[in-house]
Amino acid sequence: MTYYAALDVSLRSVALCIIDDQGTVCLERTVPSEVTDIVACLRNFDHAIEVVGFEAGTLSQYLAHGLQSDGFEVVCLEARQVHAALSAMRNKTDRNDARGIAQILRTGWYARVHVKSRASHYIRALLSSRKAVLRKCIDLENEIRGLFKIFGIKLPASLGHGPYDVRVRPLIEEDMELANALLPLLDARLVLYRTYLELDRRVKLVARNDVVCQRLMTVPGVGPITAMTFKAAVDDPTRFRRSRTVGAHFGLTPRRYQSGEHDNPGRISKAGDADVRAVLYSAANALMTRTRRWSSLKAWGMRLMRTRGRRRALVAVARKLAVIMHRMWMDGSRFQWGKEAAAV
Repeated sequence: MTYYAALDVSLRSVALCIIDDQGTVCLERTVPSEVTDIVACLRNFDHAIEVVGFEAGTLSQYLAHGLQSDGFEVVCLEARQVHAALSAMRNKTDRNDARGIAQILRTGWYARVHVKSRASHYIRALLSSRKAVLRKCIDLENEIRGLFKIFGIKLPASLGHGPYDVRVRPLIEEDMELANALLPLLDARLVLYRTYLELDRRVKLVARNDVVCQRLMTVPGVGPITAMTFKAAVDDPTRFRRSRTVGAHFGLTPRRYQSGEHDNPGRISKAGDADVRAVLYSAANALMTRTRRWSSLKAWGMRLMRTRGRRRALVAVARKLAVIMHRMWMDGSRFQWGKEAAAV
């Protein structure tokens, strides 16, 4: 007889349910959300566990790698599909959710989520730290700009992060009362900006020493941030059988609703990692507006821009970039610019 174990994971506890291939509940427990406690509970069960499954969440990487290292077959379930299946239950409790996940495992009606490696999560942590510090720095700059307006001080519309302190500090120090309120903000902003510069230096250093990132950066418009974000999100390029599915994975293809006589293709699905979608869109914009050298990709985007508009063209180029970068990663090739005569 086959046995399935399901975990309904929360931050501090896990509702565990084990069923057999007939759907009969064999064991139910609530244990701390630590790998050692979960493994001990599974080991104490009288029979071998075929598979352990849980919904994708913040602890997925920790639990998946921990349980796999102890010899268990682990399945991470797609969260939206699990939510749709469990929404039919009248009463939502951790115990009932664990039972429902166990039944999903038994029936096989689930989509498996790829659990990224620790190396990819380290890269994502570095990128997230850089992004968070930059966001806070911008928030303080906007706060100072807004407070200046009350006193009739108007900063330039475009003021870069680098010269910001040199331009703003003399304006604050002219008024002692204003300096008493705003100098601490400006000092905090300066500390954040220096921290951002250090994190940005570390990101570029990692990208410079990474062979895959260096290859991806041969694509026009793709810089260290785009290359590292894409590499960390894909993690294992072999999990995509076709490169064209990478664009759909990151939500850059139109969603579609079809029922009977209705067939309504809508806007892009915006599924998957939003950070990857954002950096690919920025790379497409840089390719179309800043890159002077012509390529077949830019020529295709310019033709699309004339017929479909700028925004749709940028989204299409961003999707094409995801496909090209994945294929380059798989083949170990570099970007092919194409013939300039054909591009024009």
